[in-house]
Amino acid sequence: MADATVLWEACATAIQSKVSDVIWQMTFSGAKPITADDQTLTVSVPNSLIRDRINDRYHDLVHNTVAEVSDDQLTLKIIVRQDETDDPDELVILPTASPTFDPTTYDSTTEKAPKQPLLTTTIQTPTENGGPSFSGRLTFEDFVIGSSNRFAHAAAQAVAEKPGQSYNPLFIYAEAGLGKTHLLQAVGNYVLTNYPAKKVHYVSSETFMNRFVEAIRNKKLSEFKDLHRRNDVLLVDDIQFMEGKEGLQEEFFHTFNSIQQDGGQIVLTSDRPPDDISTLEDRLRSRFKMGLVTHIQSPDVETRLAILRKKSEQDMSGVAIPDDVLFFIAENITENIR
Repeated sequence: MADATVLWEACATAIQSKVSDVIWQMTFSGAKPITADDQTLTVSVPNSLIRDRINDRYHDLVHNTVAEVSDDQLTLKIIVRQDETDDPDELVILPTASPTFDPTTYDSTTEKAPKQPLLTTTIQTPTENGGPSFSGRLTFEDFVIGSSNRFAHAAAQAVAEKPGQSYNPLFIYAEAGLGKTHLLQAVGNYVLTNYPAKKVHYVSSETFMNRFVEAIRNKKLSEFKDLHRRNDVLLVDDIQFMEGKEGLQEEFFHTFNSIQQDGGQIVLTSDRPPDDISTLEDRLRSRFKMGLVTHIQSPDVETRLAILRKKSEQDMSGVAIPDDVLFFIAENITENIR
């Protein structure tokens, strides 16, 4: 047993230096040495989920580490501890992989899982009278900050604190489900709370188009223009929806100019940067780029785990979700935060 302990402690130290703190805590910290001989090192883990995670995602890491530490091509046997599982006899024996692991390039998310939504955040549609309709939960306080979104968050916060004075317009682009609508509505919620005299209007591009069509049909263009132009802060979601719609772009061009000339703030979101929105008028493209264009990237596993924890606290009515389950979701669903 002493040999197994010494061997595994050396392996554990090496593994810990090659992975993040979150991965170490959620995957490897609960492993315990059982036995070691000339051919096999046996290690136990708390449950089959962790066993399978090591087998599926960290095979090369653990086996090459064992080979490096022991100077031998040992076979690593991982078993589930009998006092912590319903299937104690289940075990897996992993053949040692060839020593090709490079710790400088190791990435736990190399094997991508299929794109699937995590948890869905419901966004209310604008009210019929054109007033702002924000989700009260989409605030800066509830936004989980990580390396992938830190700059976009800081820019949105700066705009909310001093609307019309910096980054005008602010253009946030990201793939679906990465938090751009959250930041957009967080700006609105902050301004409404801290500057109650200011008029704030949130609208999606699709709703903007539908209202425009209805205004033309019902000969109410004047009311339509007042609804969108007489605002201190205009928040427009999914601006890429205006792609290829010349009449809509013409109307939004004048709306944009009217608000900026009056000292108002404009914040836009899109699934791509302005230069990648084809059939967008050059005069609109140049205006979208005249402030600040910022990108939200896909979050790393630590940020995804933090988001899941916050979501579980908010949405599960006190029901605790085990960390292993949250980590499994965070590790396997890597693209869409919703």
